[in-house]
Amino acid sequence: MPGSPSELPPPHVAFFGHNVGDAAVRRRATAFRGAGFSVTGFMPRRGKVVQQDWPLVDLGETRDNDYRQRLLSIHSGSRIAARHADQLRAADMIYARNLDMLALASRTRKMARLHIPMIYECLDIHHRLIGPSPTARALRSLEARLLRKCALVVISSPRFKSEYFDRYHPGQSRFMLIENRLVVDDTFAARPAPRRASPKGALRIGWFGNLRCRRSMSLLRQVARDFPEDVEIVLRGYPAPGVFPDFEEQVSGLSNLSYGGRYRAPEDLSELYEGIDLIWAGDWYEAGANSTWLLPNRIYEGGYFATPALAPSGTETERWLREHGGGFFLNEPIEDTLPETIADLAKDRRLIDAMRARLLSEPREAFVEEPGTVQALAALVMAQNSLQSIGCTGPGALIGR
Repeated sequence: MPGSPSELPPPHVAFFGHNVGDAAVRRRATAFRGAGFSVTGFMPRRGKVVQQDWPLVDLGETRDNDYRQRLLSIHSGSRIAARHADQLRAADMIYARNLDMLALASRTRKMARLHIPMIYECLDIHHRLIGPSPTARALRSLEARLLRKCALVVISSPRFKSEYFDRYHPGQSRFMLIENRLVVDDTFAARPAPRRASPKGALRIGWFGNLRCRRSMSLLRQVARDFPEDVEIVLRGYPAPGVFPDFEEQVSGLSNLSYGGRYRAPEDLSELYEGIDLIWAGDWYEAGANSTWLLPNRIYEGGYFATPALAPSGTETERWLREHGGGFFLNEPIEDTLPETIADLAKDRRLIDAMRARLLSEPREAFVEEPGTVQALAALVMAQNSLQSIGCTGPGALIGR
């Protein structure tokens, strides 16, 4: 019959992402579409426009680490987005990824006189937001105003709530935990088959993704120097120019350390992880704060492809890996404990084989997000009644864990 649920159009998301070419942005769009949503992207880009299989409103070009330019783009981008008011009015909700895009989306919503709910996805806590400095206080004040306009805050790690939001914005928001897992319907290969033993040869350690930590580079170079015949270090991904202006120098001079360039995620993940024995999950880019609290993509990718991780103790990454049986943990001083751990693993690969088997025994859902996750998010946001009426206890609650 007309108007029946089967004939209603799919829910429509106006997705404000920070970079249309970013793999994580594309993964979230894939998750929405896999859950039955239609998506229109309102996004800037880094470099050339990357073609997607969903409609895109190009908000112009931004640059890495150019915060002044990104602030200016909030004004220019919102003007561009507001010109597409008809598309925005067709949306059932706004989904904004990162704080600058939340500010842009909020300004757009005001300019276009929209009243649809807005969701903020927080994937990192930037160091400029933390502490007592005037800049941090000003940014948190802006963030607080924006949070009051949001129906829900999506976080990728529970410690973002406990360590940051509960401290600086207590009781202000409702939260949902959506981790950085792979996504159903994305183009990645099947899980690997069990194997009897690790292949002979050098122990292969991979560092993949956003390469932005100088201490990680220093530690891996140290391992390459200390184990020239027994270890091979493989780097793939995006080297942050603000961190590594000397990147070519950093990846040269050691025959057992190489950089293989960027890769496509998730299309290339199977090949990448098939070529390594361990994945590096250390990060000190924002030591003591975001780096300690986050849950990186590579632990989910590594878990899915049965590749144990090397991770620093005392981090949320360690907690997650212990829960899923997929890591070797490094106490400080890591300059001492890392070579000791590598020596043990190079000598006895059965330690890696046992952990690989444990990862393969974990359910697929530990590493792959099912459509029900996004459908639950939409149910929370789009319900006609208040969030309390569908099981949330009010501001400050964390859903999904």
